Amino acid sequence: MIFDAALWSSLPVPAILLDPDDTIARINPAAESFLNISAKGLTGASVWDKVMIDAPLEGAFARARKNKSSLFVNDVDVGSGMRAPMQCNIQIAPLQGADGHMLVMISPREIASRMVQNQNSGKAAKSAIGMAEMLAHEIKNPLAGITGAAQLLSMNLTPEDLEMTDLIVAESRRIVKLLEQVEQFGNLRPPALRPVNIHDVLDRARQSASVGFAAHMLLIEDYDPSLPPAYVDNDQLLQVILNLLKNAAEVGGDGGSIRLRSFYDTSLRITKSDGSQARLPLQIEIVDDGPGLPAEIANDIFEPFVSGRENGTGLGLALVSKLIGDMGGWISVDSTPGHTVFRVSLPLVPEDAKTTGET
Repeated sequence: MIFDAALWSSLPVPAILLDPDDTIARINPAAESFLNISAKGLTGASVWDKVMIDAPLEGAFARARKNKSSLFVNDVDVGSGMRAPMQCNIQIAPLQGADGHMLVMISPREIASRMVQNQNSGKAAKSAIGMAEMLAHEIKNPLAGITGAAQLLSMNLTPEDLEMTDLIVAESRRIVKLLEQVEQFGNLRPPALRPVNIHDVLDRARQSASVGFAAHMLLIEDYDPSLPPAYVDNDQLLQVILNLLKNAAEVGGDGGSIRLRSFYDTSLRITKSDGSQARLPLQIEIVDDGPGLPAEIANDIFEPFVSGRENGTGLGLALVSKLIGDMGGWISVDSTPGHTVFRVSLPLVPEDAKTTGET
């Protein structure tokens, strides 16, 4: 069997070559990253033991091999014992010139489906934010008057009546704070993209969290120190990580843990608005052991005004999604009770930025 190793390693999607007995003969780097298992740990093992596919495929697979035909399976969950399932499309075909050998290619659908969803909802979200910004500006002025009037009234009231004016002042300030968040969402500066060591950002965020809002949690570092720089806005990435850590800390109890993980995944690509492909191989994960996202909002958690907390504004994760998107990155979430993973996918430094010496 003639095999082009360079072509195999360059395939951008997870690919697995199977022997006639369904054992794994070869696996490309994209499949190693997708399954989170090394080639050494997969080669020689039965594909049905290592690749978890939520569909009864063995019979159809055997018929495709016998008839030397292709098999296409859409919208099926694929995972392994080392990673959570992800909805994928699977293409299976016989390898020409190698009797009985089958090629399996896995195309994750999470990114594509989320991109379509975001395109459909983007205009509506932008309109909602624009309306909220206008209302915020109009409401803040009378609120300032209400607060001032309540403070003046409190100067001549009995201690019993002071409770009411204090409540008016406190609630007015709370509403002003919320309105300022709305205004911030719509008035962000464009990102100042430059090469950034993501571990420096993660360390700054971890140190801040450990002495503040996450002091009751165990923060675990799980970094790949060999990662190259990302092409991002340093301050905005720090804001994103702090926001994700704060969310994890708020749902976690005393003694809970938050894991900050970094790794490289060559399988992740998105199609930009101009039709070109963008690679997002640098991965950051914030993993907590809290109760997980409510099922009814899990698919819309990055939309404005969607919140899983009783008093949440629904702007924090929408802001995170906007920041990451403006930097050319991607954010996704996988949540089950006891295990929630927010993944931030970031681009490498482009060649033109390297040659111009951006810093």
